[in-house]
Formats: sequence, C-alpha cells, structure tokens
Amino acid sequence: MEQRKDYISWDTYFMGIAKLSAMRSKDPNTQVGACIVSHDNRILSTGYNGTPNGIHDDDFKWSREGNSLETKYFFVCHAEMNAILNFRGYKREFENAKIYVDLFPCNECAKLIIQSGIKEVIYLCDKYANTESVIASKMMFDNAGVKYRRLKCDTEEIKILLKN
Repeated sequence: MEQRKDYISWDTYFMGIAKLSAMRSKDPNTQVGACIVSHDNRILSTGYNGTPNGIHDDDFKWSREGNSLETKYFFVCHAEMNAILNFRGYKREFENAKIYVDLFPCNECAKLIIQSGIKEVIYLCDKYANTESVIASKMMFDNAGVKYRRLKCDTEEIKILLKN
C-alpha cells in the first residue's frame, strides 16, 4: 500500500499551530499566534498576543484608539514575545530556529527574535509593511542575517475547524 500524498507540508503544519495558538487571544480585533520550531522541525514553544501572566484580561481595555493608557498597546505582549518567554529549554536550542507568525513582527519583537538566535521568520500577512515599525524590523533582520518569507498557501489563510 502506498503512503498518502495529500498530507500537509511542515510550513502549513507549523503555521496551523500558530493559528490555533492565536485562538487563545482575548483581543477582539487582532488575534496573533506564534510557533517556534527547531532546525530539525521540533516545536520548541508557542505564544499568542495577550496580557502578561498575573494580569487579568478584564482589568485593562482592549481598545485600539483613545488615550494611550486606555488602549491595549501598553499592556499586551505580542505572540512572538510570549513564544520566546514561554520556552523552558536551553537558549542554544533557538540557534537556527524558525518562528511562524500570523503577522510580520514589529520592531520590538524583531529585536527579541534576533537576540534569541532565531534565524528565519515565516509569516502569513504583512498588512503593516509600510509602517516604520515593520520597515525597521526588516532593516534589522537584513542586517542580522535573519531570513523572512511569506508563506504562500492555496488560500490566503489557514483555517482551523474544530468539531465537537
């Protein structure tokens, strides 16, 4: 009997894990997930955008606009940050690792990615490509030798369907 031919690629599998992680986010506007994978395709860590440990999600606003202290931006940890901080192994395991994310990383997450030793970023969407934050990210990635590429799928998004 021949093996099946319609199995998903590693890239699709790991991006699916990132998308599934994003479903944990309480953010009503943007749910982002991340999955860090070793050079030999082992999942090292996952994360999603949310408030730091010990802070209750209901105690802060999730607004995108208004007074800075009444928006989410000062209080939410991005998926990339959480995936890096959630890792419980040895830092050297991040050497030559890849990170799969929904959105192209901001400049703050780019610094964390570079510092951690991750060498490739695979993303689905770059809708903030023209912002200074993402332009700075790409400048830093290029300078540090971190590769980045958009995952091209049959559809523009990977959908996770859960059945009871």
